[in-house]
Amino acid sequence: MQFFCSPIGLGHATRDVAVAAFFEGVKTEFVTGGAAAKIISDHGFEVQSPYSPPRFEVRDGRLAKPLRWLWQYYTYYKECKKIAGKMIREESPDLVVSDEDFASLGIAQSIGIPTVLITDILQTRFTSGIGSLVEKRMNKSMQDMIKGCASVILPEIGDDEGNISRVGPIVRPVSATREDLREKFGFARKTITISVGGTDAGRFLIQKAVEATENLENVDTVLVSGPSIQTDSKIRNLGFVSNLHEIIYASDLVISLAGKSTIDEARAYGTPGIFIPILNHFEQEDNARDEGFTYNDIFRLRELVKQRLDLPRLPVTTDGAEKAWRIIKRHL
Repeated sequence: MQFFCSPIGLGHATRDVAVAAFFEGVKTEFVTGGAAAKIISDHGFEVQSPYSPPRFEVRDGRLAKPLRWLWQYYTYYKECKKIAGKMIREESPDLVVSDEDFASLGIAQSIGIPTVLITDILQTRFTSGIGSLVEKRMNKSMQDMIKGCASVILPEIGDDEGNISRVGPIVRPVSATREDLREKFGFARKTITISVGGTDAGRFLIQKAVEATENLENVDTVLVSGPSIQTDSKIRNLGFVSNLHEIIYASDLVISLAGKSTIDEARAYGTPGIFIPILNHFEQEDNARDEGFTYNDIFRLRELVKQRLDLPRLPVTTDGAEKAWRIIKRHL
């Protein structure tokens, strides 16, 4: 089995290792790129890292030049098709699993290899005007690939339909109790974690979140800044980590971009959160809206911090990772 993981956002890698934890006895080769490859490797899986995705251009928290990014993504997609095509033909796997890597899906389906897709979205909405015509054609191609999958796994709650299975949140298990993790990380007081993902897209959030949390009495703040962000803040900066889920579990509040996997992990472990989307990033705006937030909440972070820091912990039991694995297993 080959497992192709999109490196655009680290949430794909984190949920994929949660599913892969059930892969005992199955030869699995991961393919991805960048920081996603490190997360997968740090969780003990073999991984190749040939992908180099385009970055979102974010200015003051707003997605800039979406049409330009869409074109860059299309160019990246064509290059990924060459890479995936070579790897799939060399390995001839019994099954290709893709987490939003549509290049590998298209190749596998064209040569008759069964495919399973893990995805948050069934269509994109990045552009408007003339750019939406280009995006519409790309969405049509994506819909055709979705229809061609043996199974499509959505990490959300809802009814199944056709080849689409909704399994609920897919999150990684923690390795210790919350008390032990707090001791391990040195969280002696109430702790707020600021998390901005694997790229510099969240730089705008760091500044506002640091301002909102500084000088709070009997509260510590830590920053998980990702591999590409440096900050002059005196707040403790953990940089890049592969176990953000355990840091979220150990924290009393998380302030984050509105990535689905971070939201799902916070909900699963019962940690209150504040989730600020990149403006004009449709997926993050949808995720944030579901949690009761919008981009404009960035301008009242201090108020939100005070409101949410003392909320009770309400963990949610989820078995989405095991359900996803059982679906994949049916096609092996």
